[in-house]
Amino acid sequence: MIVDCAIYRDGHRTEGPSDFSDALAQARAQGDAFVWIGVYEPTQEEFEHISDEFGLHVLAVEDALKAHQRPKLEVYDDSLFVVLKPVAYDARNDEVSSGEVMLFLGDSFVVTVRHGDISPLSAVRRRLEAEPDMLKHGPTSVLYSVADTTVDHYLDVATELQADLEELEAEVFSPESGGARSTASRIYRFKRQILEFRRATGPLAVPVTRLSGSGPFSTAVPFVAPTAQPFFRDVSDHLTRVNESVEGLDRLVSDILSAHLAQMSVRQNDDMRKISAWAAMAAVPTMIAGIEGMNFVHMPELHWIWSYPAVIALMAALEILLYRLFKHRGWL
Repeated sequence: MIVDCAIYRDGHRTEGPSDFSDALAQARAQGDAFVWIGVYEPTQEEFEHISDEFGLHVLAVEDALKAHQRPKLEVYDDSLFVVLKPVAYDARNDEVSSGEVMLFLGDSFVVTVRHGDISPLSAVRRRLEAEPDMLKHGPTSVLYSVADTTVDHYLDVATELQADLEELEAEVFSPESGGARSTASRIYRFKRQILEFRRATGPLAVPVTRLSGSGPFSTAVPFVAPTAQPFFRDVSDHLTRVNESVEGLDRLVSDILSAHLAQMSVRQNDDMRKISAWAAMAAVPTMIAGIEGMNFVHMPELHWIWSYPAVIALMAALEILLYRLFKHRGWL
């Protein structure tokens, strides 16, 4: 459904036709205006009229309807298509969730398509309407503001993940709970959340680099003002920080998981040594009792008065000797 449709002229929202077809014609007639249409999870029938009126490419329209796209930038003859994936982090459940924002930029128009509940579009529209100096730059200002807000929130999510990862690290190396069976599953779940975060941040590097006009993509992108390149370079710098942080988090989680598994192995070895030590201590009296209990006729010690106390004393002495030996070696 269409969430909002407005004409912006010289950075200010103006009253215009309620029908977006007439609004687009009016914006193009004025020359210094553009129309911004916001759509939320449109159906094929709802979006068909928009795509026909604005001349959107059929492949981009298909991506906008199906969603589940990677962040990307596609240049078509009559429009520019950009996909962003805003994310949110639920620290209580250690869960990263993502939505999708798609932008079509063209001659005097910008169409934003939102999928999911996570979106910066409402906040961006309100902020831009309060900053006419920014909004007067046209559709480019919308694209920049959405990208900048999305990437800045990536930084916040990365910071929250770092804080929770430090807590998880402290838990792993805690002598009380480091060996808990649930710890390994929590580490694995945390790694899956970082992977979900990386799916949103990693592929976005190339589109932002193209928009910034740096590196191997130095040519200007159609429908984006060349004067906006320094602003997109700032977004690119922030995104680079995010991707470096995500890579560091991923490596640290892998190291924590390896350390946890090593701790579990060490604890199992300690348990096996203790079990082996107690079994060795139990084997000595069992062996002596087994020999003494055979009751052969020609066993002279069976007729000695002190044979029973002597055997008990021997067992006790050997047990004490083995206990001190295992204790000295750290087996008990």
